[in-house]
Amino acid sequence: MSGKEQIYIDEVFKSNYIAPTGAYVTKFEESVKEYCKIDYAVALSSATAALHLALRVLGIGRGDLVLASSFTFIGSINCILYQGAEPIFIDSDSSWNLSPELLKRAIRELPKKPKALILTHLYGQMAEIDKIVEICRENSIYLIEDSAEALGASFNGKQSGTIGDLGVFSFNGNKILTTSGGGMLISRNREWIEKARFLSTQAREPFLHYEHREYGYNYRLSNVLSAIGVAQMEVLDKRVEQKREIFDFYSKELANISEINFMPEIKNSRGNRWLTTLTFDKTNPNKVINALEEQNIESRPLWKPMHLQPLFKGTSKSFIDGTSEELYRKGLCLPSPTKDFDKLYRVVEVIQKIC
Repeated sequence: MSGKEQIYIDEVFKSNYIAPTGAYVTKFEESVKEYCKIDYAVALSSATAALHLALRVLGIGRGDLVLASSFTFIGSINCILYQGAEPIFIDSDSSWNLSPELLKRAIRELPKKPKALILTHLYGQMAEIDKIVEICRENSIYLIEDSAEALGASFNGKQSGTIGDLGVFSFNGNKILTTSGGGMLISRNREWIEKARFLSTQAREPFLHYEHREYGYNYRLSNVLSAIGVAQMEVLDKRVEQKREIFDFYSKELANISEINFMPEIKNSRGNRWLTTLTFDKTNPNKVINALEEQNIESRPLWKPMHLQPLFKGTSKSFIDGTSEELYRKGLCLPSPTKDFDKLYRVVEVIQKIC
């Protein structure tokens, strides 16, 4: 927490507007719009809810094809299933993010044109979005930026989430900013955001009584959690700098181990380094995970690609070249909590001992 969360929460309690709306919901949306230089935003209960509403406002439905990064968390994909659409998985390239070349191949070889692409900016690092935007525009495919992990990252000076048609942020407990749970949907298209706002409050029509002409969801963020978000947004740049310093520390202290390769930062981009992630050429990452666990230090494997998940076995088409499978097999997420170098040295010592 940044220090002002409790002050803002006290103001919410004094106002007696706890949920579902209130002044801090609007303030939170305004703070994100101002930071990202985007026109419209709606605060929601999660990034998954935001992705779901993004597909809904774009008219994605049963039988439609939706392209998506395979190397991601399943929250990026579940929303496709909610709409009865079919996910088409695209593998990574050397950036670890979605491959523009495999994207072009998928569009060329699929039996019908996909309606949308959900592009994940993995671990807070930007994908080759300039190339991906061009491909999507040439093929009239909507681009949804899954920036759940990438708030504060940028490409050519433009904030993550603002380059495609719609963008999504997460404020889950493990993200660079947190409201304990929450998300945000952003766009330059007013109609889409207003539609999402309407659907997020059970699609209630503007009458005194409760009238509904279509179905909606209970997806809005509360005034209390929005107050936390306002305080968190005030320290976003500081958080990004801290995360980047953690990465710099790890990369410097582990530079003498030749088999280690860190997730790259593509040209013209600036990641938020939400997590410091790496791969080992020879060492089994599970050996490192277990050794850290013995020291009461938590670490995690990289994401298991979606095309390998049992949920999608034999049902979803994939355009794969083995990149994400190799990353999953060799990779590790290091603890990236705070700029507490005494704690980080403990991690480094374990890795140096094993490698």
